[in-house]
Amino acid sequence: MARTSDPVEALRAVDLFAQLSPRSLEKVAKRLKGVEHPAGKDIAVDGQEGAAFHLLRSGSAEVVVGGQVVRTLGPGDYFGDLSLIDRKPRSATVRTTSEVTTYALVAWDFTPLLDSEPEITKALLLVMCERLRSAEAR
Repeated sequence: MARTSDPVEALRAVDLFAQLSPRSLEKVAKRLKGVEHPAGKDIAVDGQEGAAFHLLRSGSAEVVVGGQVVRTLGPGDYFGDLSLIDRKPRSATVRTTSEVTTYALVAWDFTPLLDSEPEITKALLLVMCERLRSAEAR
């Protein structure tokens, strides 16, 4: 994804939100908050309750599972999509490896949209179904 300071365009590049109408994307984007994180910070911690989705605008981070780095994240990458919906504990730790700026979306700001905007709820269900089918096919 190309770096963008436009939250609507940033969301449009995320599979979870890509199928939303411009109106629905705008509704989600209005709930985003820009958050700055210093290098070496754990933004998410394995086993702790998760309540936010983060979309990296700048910087880099690593995903750590069982003490092993399993992935590196950069601008356009995201995490916390499952916790945004179910608020269950995190399945990995995400640690910044440089200064990072994210768009953050917290569950208590997002959940009311799921209740009031059927288009958003349906789009999320379709993406989750696609992910499940893909995982089952492996």
